[in-house]
Amino acid sequence: MEIICKDRVFTLKNGSDVLLHTDANTPMVYVGYGEEHVEMYRGNFKLEDHLLERRPLTLTSARVTEQGIELDLEGQLKLLVTEKEGAVTLTVAEKKAEGINRFWLHVEAAEDEHVYGCGEQMSYFDLRGRHFPLWSSEPGVGRDKTTYVTWRSDVENGGAGGDYYNTNYPQPTYVSSRHYYLHMDTTAYGDFDFRNPRYHELQCWNVPGFIRIEAAPTFVELLEKLTAFLGRQPELPEWIYNGLIIGAQGGNERSFGIVDKSLEHGIKVSGLWCQDWCGKRVTSFGKRLQWDWHFHKEMYPDLPKHIEELHARGIKFLGYINPYLVNDGELYAEGKKRGVFAKKADGSDYLVDFGEFYCGVVDFTNPEAYNWFKDEVIKKYTLDIGIDGWMADFGEYLPTDDLVLANGVSPMIEHNHWPVLWAKCNYDAVKESGKLGQVVYFMRAGGTGSQKYCTLLWAGDQSVDFSRHDGLCTVICAALSSGMVGCGLNHCDIGGYTSLFDNCRTKEVFLRWAEMAAFMPVMRTHEGNRPDTNFQYYDDDDCMKQLARLVDIYTMLAPYTKTLVAENAAKGTPVMRPLFLQYEDDPAAIPSSSSTSMVRTCWWLRCGRAARRSGRSTCPATSGPICGRANTTPRGPTPFRRNWAIPRCSAARVPSGRSCLTASVQSTGSKLCGIRSFFTSSFC
Repeated sequence: MEIICKDRVFTLKNGSDVLLHTDANTPMVYVGYGEEHVEMYRGNFKLEDHLLERRPLTLTSARVTEQGIELDLEGQLKLLVTEKEGAVTLTVAEKKAEGINRFWLHVEAAEDEHVYGCGEQMSYFDLRGRHFPLWSSEPGVGRDKTTYVTWRSDVENGGAGGDYYNTNYPQPTYVSSRHYYLHMDTTAYGDFDFRNPRYHELQCWNVPGFIRIEAAPTFVELLEKLTAFLGRQPELPEWIYNGLIIGAQGGNERSFGIVDKSLEHGIKVSGLWCQDWCGKRVTSFGKRLQWDWHFHKEMYPDLPKHIEELHARGIKFLGYINPYLVNDGELYAEGKKRGVFAKKADGSDYLVDFGEFYCGVVDFTNPEAYNWFKDEVIKKYTLDIGIDGWMADFGEYLPTDDLVLANGVSPMIEHNHWPVLWAKCNYDAVKESGKLGQVVYFMRAGGTGSQKYCTLLWAGDQSVDFSRHDGLCTVICAALSSGMVGCGLNHCDIGGYTSLFDNCRTKEVFLRWAEMAAFMPVMRTHEGNRPDTNFQYYDDDDCMKQLARLVDIYTMLAPYTKTLVAENAAKGTPVMRPLFLQYEDDPAAIPSSSSTSMVRTCWWLRCGRAARRSGRSTCPATSGPICGRANTTPRGPTPFRRNWAIPRCSAARVPSGRSCLTASVQSTGSKLCGIRSFFTSSFC
């Protein structure tokens, strides 16, 4: 990149593209003061800003110093511009106006530019034309203000319907089609606005520590640079690729019985995931858990012994934990004696409403609390009894109204940082136990730094349907967007999770979801929040037969998936990636910003032989024919009608025994073949 610095002119260019510019008449930084009002109801936040002042800061002087280039912005801010190994950093060196708590940066844009990232986005992969508030929260149920489910969630559950921008995992980082990334060093509330054709306006509710911009000739090289800076996920354990991780609950007899039944029907099983290993709690939302993280002796008697028996059969056992403790549990009582919980201003424990039960917030800014949870809860009660993995849930619920943290930092600043502290606590427990690479934990919440500390993402609590903003297609968008900011390992609950207002999972929803999951790094089922009223694969012989075939495909692809996972760990190239990472010169590989475009999700698989140059290609994993002819675009599902009815799938059916995922295999000159899986959706 090129830095142009004159007396009262500063410009940053990437080739011929101007990225930043300011002079005596043209501001690129605005500052101000605002007073926020924040309300939280069970992880759903309503944030309002009463903006009292916003003013532009033009460039007073630009001078070269021994440390770098110093930009004086009207005496209010001084920015130090440095360049190291191609990365340009703008660091706030001096802030004279103490009243500043709002910051805006203008980045030059092009009308035909595409923008990706901002964490894990569920609705839109290309962020251009919209703004994205960056605040970790529940993503919402329905997430579309025109739908019945969203409306009822808003009305009956305190605004829990959500919108397109709500996400568990926000991150102030984006990647531009002009081959640069920008990262803003802040954990405060942010709003990245990509609606203006001439500039991007990046806002945060504090003055950021620095802004980092780096460019590269290709997207693959750019992501390698980005992940070298942010960190990279470790490789998945070898056992993951042995088959399906079965989500089951209800105690020893029922859960282990579902494993036996699945094996009898030819389904390869790599793990049993019992989220209720700690006990259950029934609420109006459905079956939930006893948030007291040790095995429940009535539901799962002699669990360590049963885990050993599973291990002898080559099957792993997974559980569930989160960073909160229910106030009627044993661990809460122990933690209270040790003073591990975040406080209110009056010195009492801050208890969070999680939906008809209340929990203490383990204060991870307190080293004693952090170590207690890491050593006593994760190591002693989880790893030491043989558990091989877990859902490391939540992290988004840090309150902001009357919370006092041990480090003295405002919860408005720590809120977006909390998921990363939670991820690090899990990472440190696993690494210190010598089990990194053997144990996997999966998370839905994230932030800057999750790349290093999160072994696996999952896409959260989708509705059990094909809906546009909360159904199956959002999993694809989540995987692609998180991959563009360094989290290239992602997966989902097969069939979705959230079932409310008579919206129930069907067999077709489950199988379509399983067809997609067969081409993801991990296959895992979930019974959902209301198992009794939703379709379960183990209740249907035909479904088990079809699921067995899909798991076979997944395991056959294991050598290729492992190669991609290794690439993600070594270079930050995501396992699930948009086609433009590999076909930069092909306009068809760039997703359109229209709401009806087809998104092509690409898995690159190393192959020892080139694809046959015939009308019907050979699958490198099975040596059998691929569903569909090579180099053809499959027909996609019929668009859903937008009305107040719960949507039903109207996807085009495929012959029995064949996947609805049409793949095309094409030869390249280096013994590489690409398997493109096409998913029709409208989230671009």
